[in-house]
Amino acid sequence: MKFRFAAPLAGLLGFGLLLLSLAPAAAQLFETKAAQAFMIDAETGTVLFSKDADRPIQPASLAKLMTMEVVFNAIKSGRVTLDDTFVVSENAWRTGGAPSGTSTMFAKLKSTIRLEDLIQGVTVQAANDGCIIIAEGFAGSEANFATEMTERAREIGLEKSTFVNSTGLPADGQQTTVRELALLALHIWRSYPDLYRYYGQKDFTWNKITQRNRNPLLAMDIGADGLAIGRSEASGFGVVGSVSHSGRRVIAAMSGLASDRERAEEARKLLDWGLRSFQKTEIFAKDEVVGEAQVFGGAKSGVALKAKAPVVIFLPIANRDKLTAKIVYDGPVAAPVEEGQPVGALRVWIGDTLSQETPLFAAESVGVGSLPQRALDAAKELAVGWLR
Repeated sequence: MKFRFAAPLAGLLGFGLLLLSLAPAAAQLFETKAAQAFMIDAETGTVLFSKDADRPIQPASLAKLMTMEVVFNAIKSGRVTLDDTFVVSENAWRTGGAPSGTSTMFAKLKSTIRLEDLIQGVTVQAANDGCIIIAEGFAGSEANFATEMTERAREIGLEKSTFVNSTGLPADGQQTTVRELALLALHIWRSYPDLYRYYGQKDFTWNKITQRNRNPLLAMDIGADGLAIGRSEASGFGVVGSVSHSGRRVIAAMSGLASDRERAEEARKLLDWGLRSFQKTEIFAKDEVVGEAQVFGGAKSGVALKAKAPVVIFLPIANRDKLTAKIVYDGPVAAPVEEGQPVGALRVWIGDTLSQETPLFAAESVGVGSLPQRALDAAKELAVGWLR
């Protein structure tokens, strides 16, 4: 039987990192009125803030991020082009167009529209008609397209997000989390840099009607260039924002806010704090030993562990004492152990937020021990294994 171990760390005390104890986790370093919030550093993947980030919420208009991911992926793969045209059906016009009273790009019934214009309608104006036109053109019906959205969400690692339509309009069974919304935004930024730019477009004119981008962060002098806002009765006001400044980018998702104004203020404060309150730090160099894992039945009692690349994290500037770290692995690791074999992970917390997890691998090979060594290990395991 294998048990979860915490292993000693090598050379971390200079960074204020301590082996995590069983004491209660430290409090958050930042307070927000949002019911759910999650923020990540785009370069390293460091989680800078997390508050109830895995609670299911209704995505509302934020579901359109997944609609655009499917579209962007189709463009990247050559399935469609920006010049392809799509027909405005009566369903799209009535459900998401001018008669609907919802966010719309005012597409004309039975007209044809280029995909690039539909993308701008969705990213700039959160156009429901634009989403439905795309969905019907891609998959024959919005229901079929929603299935494609959910399947694509699983492909990129979003396990809790389920989509019922392309717009985010209220529908039973439609849900996501702020963690997955932020990770989706990060994926879009990383995977489609030439298409991501549409989220920063300040306005768009269609059918002789000009509308400003609905994202309030774009009007602030904070380096924002995306992504979207949403609102539902169940989940309140939400936002997914991305800010770039001085070579750094942070992405945040928030939900459960009480008003437009509170959403804008809380998002600005969180993103600004994420940019200003952390310092990039290499805590382990490439090939540097991170720690050791216990070996069972081996020629040595332990095996050194290392990451495959430098371990880089953003540390809080003013609260380094709030960081804790440990190595975890299923063990003891049975001999023989091959160099490069995956063994465990280095987990780092900022306050009570699991900030980063880095896979660790055996830095050396450890052969099978002699019969007396194996007998001694078996006796030790029999004596103390039950304590775990």
